[in-house]
Amino acid sequence: MATVDIVDAAGKKSGSRDLPAEIFEAPVNVPLMHQVVVAAMAGQRAGTHKTKTRGEVSGGGKKPWRQKGTGRARQGSIRSPQWAGGGVAHGPVPRDHSQRINKKMVKGALRSALADALASGKLTVIDELAFEEPKTKRAAEIVAALGFEGRVLLVLPSPTDSGAVEKSFRNMPMVRICYAGGIGTYDVLLADHVLFTAEALDALTPAGGEAS
Repeated sequence: MATVDIVDAAGKKSGSRDLPAEIFEAPVNVPLMHQVVVAAMAGQRAGTHKTKTRGEVSGGGKKPWRQKGTGRARQGSIRSPQWAGGGVAHGPVPRDHSQRINKKMVKGALRSALADALASGKLTVIDELAFEEPKTKRAAEIVAALGFEGRVLLVLPSPTDSGAVEKSFRNMPMVRICYAGGIGTYDVLLADHVLFTAEALDALTPAGGEAS
């Protein structure tokens, strides 16, 4: 069974704990992760892109010149696609970009992402994050003490009562906050470091349900 060190806010080891094999020792399925991430990003697209066809552009109802005898190419409307200011042929129309992904695939991709995070050494567990009041300076000191550089994903068990932890870290542009029940495959893969609190890690166990 895999184990991970638990550190304190100063970056010093304070203990270790076992990790559930069904999550952190799962096989890394790269095609599955790719499919789930593409589906998640596609679902964020608004799909409101639209261009006007020649029938939707205002004007152009009159034939610009007679069919024959002018020496010029025949034209039926000044709103045809070849005209400046004309309609667009085969342009984008509003549509739904979402892709259907079932829950089993989403959970399998998350298991793969977490197993890869552990194997690549970017998974860190901190014993607790206690803030009496929002303090971004202290949050930055914690990140520096842990030796993090680049993107950091902070995983909390649930929204805190006072919101002090979230307010302290959300001012840092390279830190993204999520909760154990809503962690996504893309969030894990994008981050250079994944920081779990001990309670958030408990929420990922089979009893917690999300990554089982």
